[in-house]
Amino acid sequence: MKPVLAALLGSPLPEGNTAILLDKAMAGARDAGCDLRKIDVPELGFTPCREFYFCKDHDQCMMDDDMNEMYALFKEIDGLIIATPVMTMGVPGALKAFMDRFQVFFCAKYIRKNRLVSAEKRRHRRTLLISISGLNLPHTFDGVRLSAESFCDIIDCKLSDELYVRDMDNKKDLLLYPELLQEAYQKGKALGTAAVTALGSDQEM
Repeated sequence: MKPVLAALLGSPLPEGNTAILLDKAMAGARDAGCDLRKIDVPELGFTPCREFYFCKDHDQCMMDDDMNEMYALFKEIDGLIIATPVMTMGVPGALKAFMDRFQVFFCAKYIRKNRLVSAEKRRHRRTLLISISGLNLPHTFDGVRLSAESFCDIIDCKLSDELYVRDMDNKKDLLLYPELLQEAYQKGKALGTAAVTALGSDQEM
């Protein structure tokens, strides 16, 4: 059985530079032997968290939308790739709202002390974070990393690798930078290889 990785596209541009890097990382993970599920977050049908806190006592959200499918998927994935641009020094609104809706996992883990991710999955789940910024400032990616790290903790999928590309306002087209595309591919392949190895070890136990 192949490991399954989710790949989150946080950019509103399905064919933009962020999507190009994500596709390269996905290709690497696929070549390593993984199945990939790409999720175009801005195209999902859901509303931001309304803090009804139904999830304090239940393993689901009371709002019936596309997030219910995401909860089921994120219980079972073996790894994750997050690809996002920097907007206002953080993640874009759709991706942030997506992350916030995982209060379902937060409440299960930290309030009810009954995680939604199995111990077997928790042992090997890892996340690759890819982010691009138009600016070239020292702390450009701090907000993105903090949000991603918190999200990964909530869903028990540890942030383990990162690729940051600065100065996109001047670079403009990542297709002109094959070394960056190759780096995304290699990081995706490394994540996929680790997932394949870990899943094989779990099945032998």
